[in-house]
Amino acid sequence: AIGAFQPEFVESISNVSVAVGRDATFTCHVRHLGGYRVGWLKADTKAIQAIHENVITHNPRVTVSHLDQNTWNLHIKAVSEEDRGGYMCQLNTDPMKSQIGFLDVVIPPDFISEDTSSDVIVPEGSSVRLTCRARGYPEPIVTWRREDGGEIVLKDSQGTKTLVSSYRGEVLKLTKISRNEMGSYLCIASNGVPPSVSKRISLSIHFHPVIQVPNQLVGAPLGTDVQIECHVEASPKSINYWIKDTGEMIVSSNKYYVQENSQSMYETKMSMFVRKFQKDDVGSYRCIAKNSLGEVDSSIRLYEIPGPNRKTPANAKGGSGGGGGGGGDTDANDILKVKQQVKVTYQPDDEELYGSAEDFEDGEFAGLPPLSPHHYYTSGGNKPPTHKPGSGGNGGGGGHQHQQHQHQHHHHPQQNQVGGGAAGPNGGAGAGAAGANGNGNSNSNSNGGGGGGNIELAFGNGMASGAGGNTRKPPYYGGSGMSGNTEVRGPMDNNELSGG
Repeated sequence: AIGAFQPEFVESISNVSVAVGRDATFTCHVRHLGGYRVGWLKADTKAIQAIHENVITHNPRVTVSHLDQNTWNLHIKAVSEEDRGGYMCQLNTDPMKSQIGFLDVVIPPDFISEDTSSDVIVPEGSSVRLTCRARGYPEPIVTWRREDGGEIVLKDSQGTKTLVSSYRGEVLKLTKISRNEMGSYLCIASNGVPPSVSKRISLSIHFHPVIQVPNQLVGAPLGTDVQIECHVEASPKSINYWIKDTGEMIVSSNKYYVQENSQSMYETKMSMFVRKFQKDDVGSYRCIAKNSLGEVDSSIRLYEIPGPNRKTPANAKGGSGGGGGGGGDTDANDILKVKQQVKVTYQPDDEELYGSAEDFEDGEFAGLPPLSPHHYYTSGGNKPPTHKPGSGGNGGGGGHQHQQHQHQHHHHPQQNQVGGGAAGPNGGAGAGAAGANGNGNSNSNSNGGGGGGNIELAFGNGMASGAGGNTRKPPYYGGSGMSGNTEVRGPMDNNELSGG
């Protein structure tokens, strides 16, 4: 009967896991306590915390409470790491009865500042180690990411590249870094205890300026607005400005408009607009970029090309072509229609310019999309022309064609001119050619016969002839099915022409 009323534990003590600085509570459930007492001890040190309603320890953060004779609580406020361990609920029976609950004090991650990298500046091509060391309980895991969401470039000892979106480890090693690896890197430490922490490390890569010019030769009619541009890469950021060939620095004014657009941490687009292009504006313009590591510049040449109101020279005479249709004179105002643009590509030779303008009748541009006016570019530098010459169509010869070919070579005061028609793969063609010193010849690759149109040469005093020897000339990609109005030309020397 006495044993039936012995105190006993109703259930085991639950383990408690709390973050450092928070409060923890252990609950001991008993029944039939009677006149016995409940005590609390620290299991590892056997230090008594409390007996029944009295706190024994000198730790002011420890208190006890009970709801009734069956529920007894031990409270630890603002727990610290030294509070970690087992806590025993003991009944002073004979023999003594006890049970243990464990307190786990977890610590959210935090970075060790003295072992963590700050912002880094290194020269391009070098190697760098970014370090983030964190503490916490459990031990945190450190993960690296790029702030912009880009991929991290890892290289092994053989130089093999691997692109990863994230990297796990306290040390991120980047070898032979390039400018596109510049940016901010985030190291994130987490151990399952909120909150996770992150640190932002900025990686700056320094290199001397580099300039890329999309178009080194830009032509425009007088009276139009012209834009030229340079693309600069530099770190640290460079000082950028424009200088005319006269040595005058260009600033924004009624005549010029200068602007810069930042493309990335190290890329800048320099633009300069010339309003109402005049003959005084013809010449070279230099874009210059300077930073602490060096200076670089590049030159762009502006020149005039014929506008919509250019007249045909009065001494131009039409030559008679072989075959069908008859010839007639056409005003050179057809060179550039209001909504049409002819893109002419030149190549510089020994710092001299060679110009040419192509006159076409409206019929030759039938079906082509209108091009926006006032933009005339000449490809130069490293980039090839963006437009390819069009191919010939299937239509036969006939009708009227009027072309102008102006091709000046500064090394030769004497002018030789050639003109010619071209045909598609299935249609006939005829052409006439004229020159000051030689006769031309028309050649055709057509599969069917047919008449050619008249070709008018806008310069030269020689008589046009439909017969003679072979004449080499820059190809004209024409035909009724013409897919583009772009002609690519190179400089032509006298010795490229062979007489009849």
